[in-house]
Amino acid sequence: MVVLSVPAEVTVILLDIEGTTTPIAFVKDILFPYVKENVKEYLQTHWEEEECQQDVSLLRKQAEEDSHLDGAVPIPAASGSGADDPRWMIQAVVDNVYWQMSLDRKTTALKQLQGHMWRAAFKAGHMKAEFFEDVVPAVRKWREAGMKVYVYSSGSVEAQKLLFGHSTEGDILELVDGHFDTKIGHKVESESYRKIASSIGCSTNNILFLTDVSREAGAAEEADVHVAVVVRPGNAGLTDDEKTHFSLITSFSELCLPSSA
Repeated sequence: MVVLSVPAEVTVILLDIEGTTTPIAFVKDILFPYVKENVKEYLQTHWEEEECQQDVSLLRKQAEEDSHLDGAVPIPAASGSGADDPRWMIQAVVDNVYWQMSLDRKTTALKQLQGHMWRAAFKAGHMKAEFFEDVVPAVRKWREAGMKVYVYSSGSVEAQKLLFGHSTEGDILELVDGHFDTKIGHKVESESYRKIASSIGCSTNNILFLTDVSREAGAAEEADVHVAVVVRPGNAGLTDDEKTHFSLITSFSELCLPSSA
């Protein structure tokens, strides 16, 4: 087994989710299709609720910002007269969600609605989050050794908590010290990692970031964060240069913590 020694100054392990803790297939084949298949029914059921209207308002604001993009799908403003037929408004929101998802966009507005839909599905027991079998034992071991463990994903903090709270391993939220999403910044921007370090209260070189995406790894490195790229079944391939440049692991069990941790 390949062993990667974790530098002695590392006190925090920062985890990506998709392709790192959780199979990409779970996200691509279960989570996202669930939204597409159920968004219309979800909106019809929850339309009058304040939370749903906040989600729609955020999507409408995003649609206005996107109006210059090719193929952008507008969401008309409600007249406020009470005479609006919700059916065509709901269809406009559905069409916008489909359009954003077809481009694999990571907008906060889309992520918020998806997160609320997944919350309903997880709490109703319609799905459980999948984790690679090496993840939970490794995270328990890291925490026993005194490491802090945080999650940084483009999925909303609420969605992250749903995954960890309703997993095939049970409720494993207690294994995570905190969560970050794109509200702190995008994952391909080095400044995001500086903000995360500041929020945690450590230096960037006290963090080891595990991700399957080389652009994210590069951005973290620019901020002086330690990085290992996680190679999992179904993940995008790496170039020869990336394989040479980054430390690679295929399982969390390959990390060897400093004895002083």
